[in-house]
Amino acid sequence: LQITYHLARMGKRALLVIDVQYDFCEGGSLAVPHASDIIPLINGLQPLFEVVIWSQDFHPAEHMSFATVQQRPAFSVMELEGGHTQVMWPVHCVQGTRGAEFHEELQGRERAIVVQKGTDPRIDSYSAFFDNLRLNQTQLDHLLKEHGVDTVYVCGLATDYCVSFTAADAVDLGYKTYLI
Repeated sequence: LQITYHLARMGKRALLVIDVQYDFCEGGSLAVPHASDIIPLINGLQPLFEVVIWSQDFHPAEHMSFATVQQRPAFSVMELEGGHTQVMWPVHCVQGTRGAEFHEELQGRERAIVVQKGTDPRIDSYSAFFDNLRLNQTQLDHLLKEHGVDTVYVCGLATDYCVSFTAADAVDLGYKTYLI
């Protein structure tokens, strides 16, 4: 009874599913070990939330974060114009490729709202809220506010970059934030 009362007093909750795409799963160009193991958990969680938003890393083919574009070794770090540093990634999640698609076992496409990130060829975007320099926002904050969300649960791939950057930005924006 106390739990029900507490939930009734809360604003809406959203599940943020970060980058569950082929290039981050086994066999992908930037695979997270055992990535697909999280998919059944995400599938089970989605029906428990009023709002479900999936982020999609969605780079143009000539994205500046790609090692091949910069002619640098993958995973090296370089300083870019403006003085910020950038990890040089293998080509991944390129618009129009299978690697950019959501994993086929991820359920709930019909009700999920998709927010794309990393679409500007000049700057990377780990967070589903902002680019890495926080010069531009995605639609995520607007969508959460539009749906009356005050609490977010963040899960997905990869925890060391996109999931953690998204969770940190959610906290900075004032959302009660839980990392799954």
